[in-house]
Amino acid sequence: MDKKLLIESGRTALGIEFGSTRVKAVLIGEDCEVISSGSYEWENQLLDGYWTYSLDEIHTALRTCYSNLRKDVNEKYGVSLKKIGAIGISGMMHGYMAFDKNGKLLTPFRTWRNTTTEKASAELTEKLSFNIPQRWTASHLYEAIIDGEAHVPEIAYVTTLVGYIHYMLTGVNAVGIGEASGIFPIDSTKNDYDENMVGIFDRLTEEKGFTKKLREVFPKVLLAGENAGYLTEKGVNMLDESGELETGIPFAPGEGDAGTGMVATNSVRVKTGNISAGTSVFLMLVLEKALSKVYPEIDMVTTPSGKPVAMVHCNNCTSDINAWGGILHSFASLLGSDAKKGRVYDLMYEAASKADYDCGGLVSYNYYSGEPVTGFKEGRPLLIRTPDCKFTFENFMLCELYSAMATLRIGFELLKDEEVSVEELYGHGGFYIYPGVGQSITAAALDCDVSVMKTAGEGGPYGMALLALYSIMGEGKTLEDFLREKAFRDAECLTVSPDEERKKGFNSFLERYKDGLSAEAEAVKSIK
Repeated sequence: MDKKLLIESGRTALGIEFGSTRVKAVLIGEDCEVISSGSYEWENQLLDGYWTYSLDEIHTALRTCYSNLRKDVNEKYGVSLKKIGAIGISGMMHGYMAFDKNGKLLTPFRTWRNTTTEKASAELTEKLSFNIPQRWTASHLYEAIIDGEAHVPEIAYVTTLVGYIHYMLTGVNAVGIGEASGIFPIDSTKNDYDENMVGIFDRLTEEKGFTKKLREVFPKVLLAGENAGYLTEKGVNMLDESGELETGIPFAPGEGDAGTGMVATNSVRVKTGNISAGTSVFLMLVLEKALSKVYPEIDMVTTPSGKPVAMVHCNNCTSDINAWGGILHSFASLLGSDAKKGRVYDLMYEAASKADYDCGGLVSYNYYSGEPVTGFKEGRPLLIRTPDCKFTFENFMLCELYSAMATLRIGFELLKDEEVSVEELYGHGGFYIYPGVGQSITAAALDCDVSVMKTAGEGGPYGMALLALYSIMGEGKTLEDFLREKAFRDAECLTVSPDEERKKGFNSFLERYKDGLSAEAEAVKSIK
């Protein structure tokens, strides 16, 4: 289909996703094929004990990302981007953005990466009989209340990064149900916050002097396919520095990166799952039935259409790999090489594919931040080797890749104990960009087939673009049918099965990994 015609006629959908290290926009046509993309690199900061991004940086990221997309469209197709069929905002889930009645941010944005809400998380999990992880928005709000933080009396509303950007662009204070499920528990039979738990939460906060009710404070919950407002003039000014974009563009409900990852991999049906592996890594499985008990290591969230999902979330995945990539790229430059960073990463993954299956006895901990799955409030990246280990570059790289999957495997073992059925498991994100390597490691770690689609590199923003398209072209179909029949009907896919020797090698690594957790704990304690 003529992409220039699709752009000029506005038969398109735009997804913009705020990831941990990159903000990316993906424009697709009504045929679900990618037309153009734009991005903006950023990084969180540790400020006064909290991982955060400044409000100015959030606005700059949005404008620059969209501007780069607009330039790409103009360069490729010779047209200006003035019309878009629908837009959707997605991004890293959870976290805490509290505002007063005038829309003033009361405290710097606290991201999902923070592990500062232990008291609130433990008490809410006990009182609600439902796992409320530290990174959830409810935990952040409750911790601020019980700690008596000065800003609490001024709170008018609390939202997530996705909710904030959507609100600024449309004037609608709402999020998609998948994003909402990382704010507060969802009743999947009613597609809303669980009413019984809302009542318990309101009583707990009232006892501590917080007078507002949960539904006054948190954003409204919407399902995939529902209209979530329209681009306002204020929104255009915030998004498009050229001012050429038209107002009135419909918005899909904003979704979390977990939900968009499910959509991007066509894994929103029961018994399907996906692994999103980037700065953090999480495994999502759409369940047939509820788990038998509460697991602190497992979140219960939902698909964008409201189906219950078990989520194993690990805070650390590729950050340490990226750090080593930067070191190696710098070293290559010192040698006079003009190799691009992408080529360096290719060589890193290629080397890992040639390593000893047990990575020569090395063990690595990629803990840039705390890791709740293994009980860490803080992290220290750490490489350990014995004097007689086989310390080669190949083994070192495989050790780093194994480390990225280790905590996911530990959490996945709990789901195996629950005999959860998995028919299809899809991978996406930066860990899977180099063909086959990340897949083979994941397949060995989880002992199941892992597939990667051709669109896996586009990831969450592509999934959000599909949700935006579904909001205007769903035609009464379920999200599951829309994706299967329209978006992924002819999808190219590479599937890798577990290799027995790699399984043995990974299991050997994991034994050392578990045995050495005390060394990581000592590093956290000793190195400040």
